[in-house]
Amino acid sequence: MNLALKVNDKDNVAVTFSDGIKDGAEVVIRDKEGNEETVTVLGDVPYGHKIAAADIPAGADIIKYGETIGAATRDIKKGEYTHVHNLESKRARGDKEAGR
Repeated sequence: MNLALKVNDKDNVAVTFSDGIKDGAEVVIRDKEGNEETVTVLGDVPYGHKIAAADIPAGADIIKYGETIGAATRDIKKGEYTHVHNLESKRARGDKEAGR
């Protein structure tokens, strides 16, 4: 079973805990209460990376572990691999703080 965990109720991404998840595979997203939902993955997903636990519109916050970690640079579909190709980080952005 391919597994991803959604740690906080606010999270709109889940972290994968399976190696070698390929595009089109099914992944079980489990929350902290033990509720499960099976989604079809869009894109190959490395171990420990994120998939969207819900549809995320362009510009919306990406929330992991209850914290905003970035913003969607385009619409992201539920089950889609979520990483630097479709999100912009909001963490440790000294360039943004300095106005660059």
